[in-house]
Amino acid sequence: MTGPRRTEALIALLALLLFVPGLGAVHLFDWDEINFAEIAREMLVTGDYLRPQMNFEPFYEKPPLFMWMQAFCMKLFGVGEFAARLPNALCGAVTLLTVYRMGTRLRNGVFGLLWTLAYLGSILPNMYFRSGIIDPWFNFFIFLGLDAFIRSVNGDGAKHAALCGLWLGLAVLTKGPVAVLVPGIAVGVYALGKRAWPLAWIRAQTIALAVLLLMVGAWAVVDLVRNGPDFMTGFFWRQVAMLTTEDAGHGGFFGYHFVVLLLGCFPASLFAIHEMARRPGAGEALRDHRRWMVILFWTVLILFTIVRTKIVHYSSLCWLPLTYLAALSMERLWRGEASAAMWLRVSLGAIGTVIAVVLIAAPFVGMRIDLIKPLVADPFGRANLDADVTWTGIEAIAGIWMGIVLFLGHRYFARGDMKRGLPAVFGGTALFVTLALFFFINNIEAYSQRAAIGFFEERAKDTAEGRPNYAITRDYKSYAQLFYTRALPPADPRARSEAWLFHGAIDRPVYLSAKITGEASVRSIGTFTELYRKNGFIFYRRDP
Repeated sequence: MTGPRRTEALIALLALLLFVPGLGAVHLFDWDEINFAEIAREMLVTGDYLRPQMNFEPFYEKPPLFMWMQAFCMKLFGVGEFAARLPNALCGAVTLLTVYRMGTRLRNGVFGLLWTLAYLGSILPNMYFRSGIIDPWFNFFIFLGLDAFIRSVNGDGAKHAALCGLWLGLAVLTKGPVAVLVPGIAVGVYALGKRAWPLAWIRAQTIALAVLLLMVGAWAVVDLVRNGPDFMTGFFWRQVAMLTTEDAGHGGFFGYHFVVLLLGCFPASLFAIHEMARRPGAGEALRDHRRWMVILFWTVLILFTIVRTKIVHYSSLCWLPLTYLAALSMERLWRGEASAAMWLRVSLGAIGTVIAVVLIAAPFVGMRIDLIKPLVADPFGRANLDADVTWTGIEAIAGIWMGIVLFLGHRYFARGDMKRGLPAVFGGTALFVTLALFFFINNIEAYSQRAAIGFFEERAKDTAEGRPNYAITRDYKSYAQLFYTRALPPADPRARSEAWLFHGAIDRPVYLSAKITGEASVRSIGTFTELYRKNGFIFYRRDP
């Protein structure tokens, strides 16, 4: 095995060792993780893989590709958290391999490794490969599409133009037309800067568009023939609504994504700022590709700053160009062509120290949770803190480890020893993410949702033991009542009506979950009996 192949094998093995263990250790989180997993589960139940469904009715928000991946994993490993998250763990390995290969092609093997290290060693990029959400694959396909377009217009011809259409077509099938909007804006901005739109660009775009339409059209046409225009029409207008309106519970301040990228992509975000703050030399190799990455970064950041719905992963496509720019800075430091500026070292220490202190303090605060309850204004949030969560203090290891990483980084940077300092900071942060998830994620889930998940899991057991029931929520949005009860298509169509479930002649018990803030709303229905309340939730039953 040659040197590059051996490096690639080691990258893939490291990624799988980091991302696969523990995928099924904690329940899926509402909304997104459970949402997508439930769509995949309903594909298995109905055998209809063409159009996504939720509660066995058309779901217009997402196309099906990612849920196909989840459904395939569920076929192999069973319905559950592991199978729902496995596609993204595999995406992690593929993404890191691609980043290494792309970096090696663009510059050299050292840059490829530094880019891989920057991506692996940043908090959110590392963490999201252990999740069950769409965005890792979506971002991967878009980035490959833009890279293929750049190669095509730089002289690599029709092959890469077709690959551009292929990758962007897969991205559209993963999450929707924003997959074309983002790189389209980036191409337009680049062209404006060049004040040209050469014939080669028009040829590449024509080929790419043809391949893209062929891919997406294959799915759309089959669905239109089978089901008529309702799904495609509903899908289109839902995409428009998601870009122009604010989803309930997902608002945020104007600079939301700037803060998310600064803290969530720590420490790469600081090295990216270090790179963007300088002017590249006139004769610098691959200056053009750097311009593409800067344009892509700002296109995504500005677009989703304007979009009213604010969710962490909306700006996650920034992570690839951000870590690319960070790797440029890291390469200059590695080769001794630059030194770590004082502001960079101070910022690394300041942000890292805040993260370390929070994680060191968190378990000890958890041991004295009654002291902070009066500080929580929201009654539901305050009641969440009643969860039976055990803190031992050993959880502080994650924060202590971050402190060690900062100490080593400061020591090596002060000596100018970047060949030890950069691996220490980024490799140490990659291990920090693993430790933080190991020690904290179960307790976070226990506070936020486990009481409700447990209630729905009991309803699944009832059904399995021959006591079928209906399970619903009141005054809060959730998909847990479907996924964790392993719901089946309702035998009686009236079961889709709240009026019937609340007041009709039901054929089986109805179980209802509500937040304590919705107690008066449930009481006003007048037909439910409270069973118990736990950690901010109240659980009810209505008998036939």
